[in-house]
Amino acid sequence: MRRRRPEKRQILPDTVYNDLNVAKFINFLMSGGKKGMAEQIFYSSMDVIKNRVKTDGLEIFNKAIENTSPMLEVKSRRIGGATYQVPIEVARHRRFFLASHWLINAARGRKGRPMAERLASELIAAANGEGGAIKKKDDTHRMAEANKAFAHFR
Repeated sequence: MRRRRPEKRQILPDTVYNDLNVAKFINFLMSGGKKGMAEQIFYSSMDVIKNRVKTDGLEIFNKAIENTSPMLEVKSRRIGGATYQVPIEVARHRRFFLASHWLINAARGRKGRPMAERLASELIAAANGEGGAIKKKDDTHRMAEANKAFAHFR
């Protein structure tokens, strides 16, 4: 028997944009508990975006998250000795989680420049519908599409 789910922690919006999604993204970006460093990286990447694209960094950020959020993903279900990849719809909070992680990992995968610039490049690319994070989303959708036959195992 499963126990109850833990209650969701409330986090405060970030200080610059007063936005919860930005605060969450900064928490995902943080490594080794160095939140100040993560904030520095994020805000300087917003400045880089503002200089490159001449639009508000937050707009680009929101568009990038929206473009990278998956609608479907596959989950392994074991039925009678066989494991099926069953496509399921992604919940709203998980969409944000996946999009954020894909963006951050794609930015970390780019080499040769400071993290702030790599993150800025990845966010701009995702806002324009290209880049590593978008490729990841397309792969996930393709996987779900290929296994549509097992949707009845939901």
